[in-house]
Amino acid sequence: MNERIELSLERIKEIRSEKGLMEYQPFFTSLAEFLVNALEYDAHYEKNIAELHAELKSLYAPVSENYEESFVNPSYMCKIFGKEMGQLLAFLYFEEISLIPFAHEYAYYKDSSEKSDTMPDAAAQKLAIRLELFLEIYTSFVFAFEETGKAPKAEEIKDILYWYVSDYSEDYAINSVKERFSFQENLAYDIIMHSDLSKPNYLFRYGEYISGNEIKTAEYIASLPEEKIKLMADTFTEGFRLGFIAAGKDLSIKNTVNIRYPLGFERVIRTAIQNFDAMGLKPILFAAGTDIFSKRGLVKIGYVSSSFNRQAEYDHREDLALFLDGHLVTRKLEVLKEAYEENKDTVRKFAGPACMETFGETEFIPQEKDDCPAFDDASRKLQVSYQAKASEMANSYIHMEERSFTIIAFPIPEIGENFETLFDETIRINTLDYMLYQRIQTTLIDTLNKAERVHVKGANGNETELTVELCKLNNPEKEAKFENCVADVNIPVGEVFTSPVLEGTNGILHVKKVYINGLKYENLKIEIKDGITKGGTTTNLPESAVEENIMYHHEFLPMGEFAIGTNTTAYAVACKYDLFEKLPILIAEKTGPHFAFGDTCYSNEEEVHYVNPDGKEMVAKENTYSLKRHTNPEEAYFHCHTDITIPYEEIGVIEAILANGERIPLLKDGRFVLPGTEELNRALEEE
Repeated sequence: MNERIELSLERIKEIRSEKGLMEYQPFFTSLAEFLVNALEYDAHYEKNIAELHAELKSLYAPVSENYEESFVNPSYMCKIFGKEMGQLLAFLYFEEISLIPFAHEYAYYKDSSEKSDTMPDAAAQKLAIRLELFLEIYTSFVFAFEETGKAPKAEEIKDILYWYVSDYSEDYAINSVKERFSFQENLAYDIIMHSDLSKPNYLFRYGEYISGNEIKTAEYIASLPEEKIKLMADTFTEGFRLGFIAAGKDLSIKNTVNIRYPLGFERVIRTAIQNFDAMGLKPILFAAGTDIFSKRGLVKIGYVSSSFNRQAEYDHREDLALFLDGHLVTRKLEVLKEAYEENKDTVRKFAGPACMETFGETEFIPQEKDDCPAFDDASRKLQVSYQAKASEMANSYIHMEERSFTIIAFPIPEIGENFETLFDETIRINTLDYMLYQRIQTTLIDTLNKAERVHVKGANGNETELTVELCKLNNPEKEAKFENCVADVNIPVGEVFTSPVLEGTNGILHVKKVYINGLKYENLKIEIKDGITKGGTTTNLPESAVEENIMYHHEFLPMGEFAIGTNTTAYAVACKYDLFEKLPILIAEKTGPHFAFGDTCYSNEEEVHYVNPDGKEMVAKENTYSLKRHTNPEEAYFHCHTDITIPYEEIGVIEAILANGERIPLLKDGRFVLPGTEELNRALEEE
């Protein structure tokens, strides 16, 4: 593998000075120069931060600077070379950009091959196949110009790229399953556990794009006292442990946990790893995918850094549409099945993900373009089918009823001048007295247990008018319709939630502003009929933003969750510092009622017994779709769950409707009015 890399690099160096491809020569010269720079990049980490930052920015320059006239920009490439060839070559350049972190990973394993028996080969292969892909495409152009005096047909280039995606899907599946479910002392682990974290130089060892956010975060985290670091890590890891206890799951049969984190938080993650080790869990650490084999639209799973170019990522989010067909879907599923089967014992011992997220990024408004790769109806159905079958397959090997998760979030410096204050406020929010919320939420649930349905009506310009049907209890003394959610898997505290009965759940959901997966939706309006939505409208984004980012290309989605958020402290902080547009859904969902479309919160875990603190078992875990798992599994799940929150200020009334028609107000004009819950208003009155 090393020899393949060295031979490819030697040939690519020659290409930098070659001529003869007419209008295509600048593209290949630029890409050859980039590849050489990426493989020969040698950061001396003792340099000052400004130098390290400048060098890495220069490496990412082809995609991060002057994007309007970049060879990575599909629109620019289509303008130069025509739509079909332009899209293909733009994809090629974007795919090669993913090589930068692989080059760092390869260098690490090359120097430390004793770290693992399998990962050095995987790291080397990631480099080799991309270098060889470039050479194969370049050679096809050279031959075409020599023989015909013009470029090869776009179909020939597409064929090469197609077989690159198809042929290496097998290797990717095998390596990905190993990477995502087994502990490796890899580059990320070495950085976290053995680097000097007192200064941010260590960040440049990843090869990921590093912005001022990561540098300033690392510097701030380094300045915190040890007791604060421990508080953050303990809250994070204890939430994970409590998730197993709350669901009556056995943590002792597990031995790994996937830690997903933003770069800059390594000092906290180091302590978290030590905490997990005390639980008998080893960390699984992998980078969020950006290549054709691993990315999933705009969703990033793994350790993450700031985007090198959010518009470029948006433009390339559906690159797979260039190649996807039935044969490729079948092939990908076959090799994925083989990979899981080969590693089934390892996968079974996976405890779940522990996720640390961030918030505070500057608003991103994507530029919509007609000449970027995009799924048509046929390829969209194929992609949805593949994701559903791949998820179902993963769940069957992971045994979802045995695993758990936790999520926590913190602000980043981009949030503004109040960063340090907001960081402390977030720690306070994440460590609120869960016993207080537990008691108040029990009061809410006691009333909701008596209700047949809940009525939600908006105010102050919010047009929501919605009735949510609730399940029936067979034994009210021992059963509950809502789960009492405190500080375990879903940090911070503050919600009660249920799986609605779809039949009878009707109306309009409207929210004036909401952020979903990094996109801001204004006046998002969704119509629900018998618990089903077939899309929605928004006044600031095209229809595709709802189709891709909320519906995930499904023709329809059921309402999978109805919840009432009770974290008025988080709401008050958001009001004080004008944070509503920046809050992550993790916190935002606790600041008002929220509704999720897709699967229920109990997807693949319907048989697990969840018991509230008062001893009553949560029984509202099903709907008419999840029930199909017994007879038609492919129709049971949608493999998505998108939360949409209405802030307190936009709530006119939330009321429980009893069988006799009595209406019991829970919230009115944005305030809690049910006796026993008024204490929640204290934070609202102090805002």
